[in-house]
Amino acid sequence: MEIGTHWAEIKRVVERGQASKLHCAIASVSPEGMPNVTPVGTVFLRNDQTGFYFDKYTSNLAKNIEANPQVCLMAVNANKFFWLRSLFIGRFASPPGVRLYGSVGPLRPATPEELQRIQARVGRMLWLKGGRLLWSGFTHVRDISFTSFRPVSYPAMMEHLWQEPV
Repeated sequence: MEIGTHWAEIKRVVERGQASKLHCAIASVSPEGMPNVTPVGTVFLRNDQTGFYFDKYTSNLAKNIEANPQVCLMAVNANKFFWLRSLFIGRFASPPGVRLYGSVGPLRPATPEELQRIQARVGRMLWLKGGRLLWSGFTHVRDISFTSFRPVSYPAMMEHLWQEPV
């Protein structure tokens, strides 16, 4: 499947996954060959098969991508009502999840637009003490360029999804 053909749907799946779990998982491999999965709640996708995330609380991920920039981002819709409805009717109305494969770029200062996007996502939580502790002080991002994807697949309930255009 061609990533560009399905990019709009991929973005929706990632957004639903983040809304239901507040994070995506980014898998990387250490220089010693050990796999590592990092939950990242600050992933944003653009319209051109790229994205970025704020590089805070990701020290192992940062070390790993310095040695090998290849990553896999996985987002799954964990909304209980989505799953209950899907199980009840025996099919998913939309894809339950997606894996995106790509490479991560170097650390760089966030642009004003990127800072606005994180503020829009976490701004309401900043009035809480924990929100201020976790989601203040974002300053740097890393870009991700995606080259391929693979749906999270439950074939019996999703044969109608991810169809190639004719």
